[in-house]
Amino acid sequence: MSNDKVATSVLYSALKPSEAQEGKIKEFIAKKYGEDISLEWIEDKSIADGFRLEVGQEVYDWTNAGRLEQFKEMILNAVGKKYSDNVIPLIRENIKDWAPKGVPTEYGVVTSIGDGIATVSGLKSATYGEILLFSEGIRGMVLDLREDEIGCILFDDTDEISEGSRVRRTGRSAGVPVGNGFLGRVVNPLGIPIDGKGDIEAEDYRAIESPAPGIIERQPVNRPMETGILCIDSMFPIGRGQRELIIGDRQTGKTAIALDTIVNQKGKDVICIYVAIGQKASLISQMVTNLKKHGAMDYTIIVNASASDAAPIQYIAPYSGCSLAEFFMHQGKDVLIVYDDLSKHAIAYRSLSLLLDRSPGREAYPGDVFYLHSRLLERAAHLSDELGGGSITALPIVETQAGDVAAYIPTNIISITDGQIFLESELFFEGQRPAVNVGLSVSRVGGDAQTKAMKKSSGSLRLDLAQYREMEVFTQFSSDLDEATQKQLTYGHGLMYILRQPQYKPYSQHQQVILLTVALNKYFMDVPVKNIQSEIARLLEHFEMSHSDICSKIDSTGLISDDDRAAIMKYALEFKGRN
Repeated sequence: MSNDKVATSVLYSALKPSEAQEGKIKEFIAKKYGEDISLEWIEDKSIADGFRLEVGQEVYDWTNAGRLEQFKEMILNAVGKKYSDNVIPLIRENIKDWAPKGVPTEYGVVTSIGDGIATVSGLKSATYGEILLFSEGIRGMVLDLREDEIGCILFDDTDEISEGSRVRRTGRSAGVPVGNGFLGRVVNPLGIPIDGKGDIEAEDYRAIESPAPGIIERQPVNRPMETGILCIDSMFPIGRGQRELIIGDRQTGKTAIALDTIVNQKGKDVICIYVAIGQKASLISQMVTNLKKHGAMDYTIIVNASASDAAPIQYIAPYSGCSLAEFFMHQGKDVLIVYDDLSKHAIAYRSLSLLLDRSPGREAYPGDVFYLHSRLLERAAHLSDELGGGSITALPIVETQAGDVAAYIPTNIISITDGQIFLESELFFEGQRPAVNVGLSVSRVGGDAQTKAMKKSSGSLRLDLAQYREMEVFTQFSSDLDEATQKQLTYGHGLMYILRQPQYKPYSQHQQVILLTVALNKYFMDVPVKNIQSEIARLLEHFEMSHSDICSKIDSTGLISDDDRAAIMKYALEFKGRN
């Protein structure tokens, strides 16, 4: 109850209470609110049975409808925490000794409505993130707390709400249903299926906002989350529990990297969640088709807040996806979650903040836009063995404008994550795909997230590429090159072609190790660049057909000895000599 002084209370009923009834009501008011509050009776013929008592903003609804609402609330509290097939016995158990109680419900009034935002007065005790229920059955979430009123974002159609509509607190924070039944499905951020395949049976209900695991609850990131993309797994390895940013201009292949990583998890007991924020519905439909084609939808959940959805729905999308991921992580499973993309998420939050009259800061974003993403990405973790050892690996995507990584949102997210993969437009248009800029990309976990075979095979690849890029720029100013420089350029040019990889064609670990081993020993030096991709395909096929023992050993142990490397080069040169 608010500390504001209440001068009067109002009793609504069809019949005037008797003196005895009025005395009991006054005694209740005096005991809870003080002696000096008067009681006024107002006739209300719409109340067929019982009465409704209003004391300030608190309402004691003792009508038939009010008692039914209280009963429904009790059932929701009993069942909402754990969905079960045995709901009916649970209801019977709870109703057996149930009796309605005089519990106040705090009501407020809508003072303004528009653009998915409602301003409500009267709810003095509402908390940030709490779900509110409007009289029309529409749900909203508290996003702004002020001295005399609150700002609420709405999740449903707002046409039925108007100024003067009544609002009540639910006492519950926003949440989403979770469970194994969501695998292979496309849902909206409220957990409602939108793929036309029917309802999903939920196993639990998790708040969309939850605190990140603490330091004691985590363990080091030391297991690889293989993307199947040679240039990433060799130079910028991603570990299970890591947060690796994918950043670049529009149409440079950011989503392609994320989808390739999802496809590469087939058979690796990793659950994938793709959160689409502000994407076209046609793109999501095409993505689902491609994932099904490659057998990836069986272990994937798509949370879609499309471009046509309201800003509140886009705002909660990544938090809902993360709650789904946490459900699996706490079962000891490894989860890969992609946020595509957080630039649009920040724009949706900026729209909501401006509509809520918050003070704009840099680029019109509110002051807490850093916290917007930090509290999301910090939930990615590799849990300790005591908590099951599960993990969430986050791949947030951010779009830059003209390659400007120093803009507000990109710098914020770069500082939160454990590294970034920077995709460059110039490389993309040159045909280098994935268009990873070796100089600006980094993984702060590094070799800890690589198998020993990958670490040993990647060797000096990054240094060789850096030298090639530097030399390539220098040669623009000179036409006369010595033989050593020419060889270095040819070698580097060949490495760039080896790192070109078609979409949906991820390499297995043994394929990457074999390629790196032969490439760094200059196997492709005398192969014309136009023939490198076909040579790669034929070489890998030869090893899998004729030397499968080496392939299976690398995949099963993650190790490679010096003898194995020597054998790989020997077999490769023999194959090259025969062709």
